[in-house]
Amino acid sequence: MKIILHILCFFSVAVAFAQTATEEAENQSKIWSLEDCITYAIENNITVKDADLDKDISEVNYDKSKSSRLPNLFGSASQNFTNGNSIDPITSDYVTDQVYSTNLGATSTMTLYQGSQISNQIKQDKLLVDQNSFLVEEAKNNIIISILENYLQLLYAKEGITIAEKNLEASEKEVLRAKARLDAGSIALNDYTEAQSQAATNKYNVITAKNDYQQYVIDLKQLLELGPEDTIEIEDVDDDMALINLEMDKMNIYYKALNVLPEMNASDLNIEINEKDLDIAKGAYMPTVSLVGTLGSGYTSISDINFSRQLDINFNQSVGVSVSIPIFNRNETKAAVKTAEINIEKAQIEKQSTEKEIYKKVETAYQNALSAQEQIIAAEASQEAALQSYNLAKIKYELGELSTTDLIINQNTYTAAQLNYIQAKYLNILYHQLLQFYQGNDIKL
Repeated sequence: MKIILHILCFFSVAVAFAQTATEEAENQSKIWSLEDCITYAIENNITVKDADLDKDISEVNYDKSKSSRLPNLFGSASQNFTNGNSIDPITSDYVTDQVYSTNLGATSTMTLYQGSQISNQIKQDKLLVDQNSFLVEEAKNNIIISILENYLQLLYAKEGITIAEKNLEASEKEVLRAKARLDAGSIALNDYTEAQSQAATNKYNVITAKNDYQQYVIDLKQLLELGPEDTIEIEDVDDDMALINLEMDKMNIYYKALNVLPEMNASDLNIEINEKDLDIAKGAYMPTVSLVGTLGSGYTSISDINFSRQLDINFNQSVGVSVSIPIFNRNETKAAVKTAEINIEKAQIEKQSTEKEIYKKVETAYQNALSAQEQIIAAEASQEAALQSYNLAKIKYELGELSTTDLIINQNTYTAAQLNYIQAKYLNILYHQLLQFYQGNDIKL
């Protein structure tokens, strides 16, 4: 029987290990799309989780404030010893003796009226729950935008590596041609060394481009909360994405953003929350009416009756109503009311600041989108012209009609034009997607 159990345990561990290894292999070989990154980040990013925990705390406080309508209940028990002249705590008789006494009791208090402070506190805590829900959405939006920006930076860096590697390959061929021409005596030594220098520079550019790519990979992995041992490869986008035309009215985008972005809803609720603070503060001017009930019993050693019998005989109950009327509390209520009024004004100013910030985001994205559209057209034309010029320069160089320096200048011009084009391409995609996002549309590549 023990042998069978050992075999079953061995197979269970082996299966679990195999499943884990398979999951890790799948994760490492997976090509991440932008949608994959966004979905995963929303579920795992610690900033979003922190916002979720804040929301959980607000829900706990909301439940707590609702419970404040209920009566409380406290139990008490005490054991006392007195010697000499004293009042028996149970019988209230004057005695001159050693007295052992026991007191047992329970007290309950229920607030009947407190200037509507309890009701306003419950309403305020519900507003805080709603506000934290919008703050969670804002945190998710911030992560989505960060993922989008980083994802496009990765694509830009990835294409930058390809350009740098092609340049290195071309410059290495030019070094070989320059060496052959030097040996033939058709060029000077400095032409050959310039070709070598350009090849070394291009090799350095490849290393730099790969390092930039890895830095963006690190940033993306941190946004996704992936571990150092995890690898990630992203999905390329269709080049047609860069040719999207901007056919949207800026003010329409802004007004839509005001309606859909959660920070505006959070700002509106912040004003209401502070207005409830004012109602709560004013409630302190009103009297507090409470219902009080007590149960009690006790035992005294001066009586000949046994303990349990005394508890039964001395059992008492009382119910009463207490009223507490505020007369003067050193202007604490007055200060609280004034502070609440100031906080309402601050909340209204914060809302205006939020509106300005949203307008700035929309305006910036819109202007950058317009600029990127013009840039990509110019960059595409420049890239094509630079390519033709570079191809012509290579032909002339092979025929001995162009110096190495002029060839290198043409190559660097073409490289710069390529980089300008892919930069304009991804900027156009970025700002178009941002404008879609500000209108409440999903980001999709």
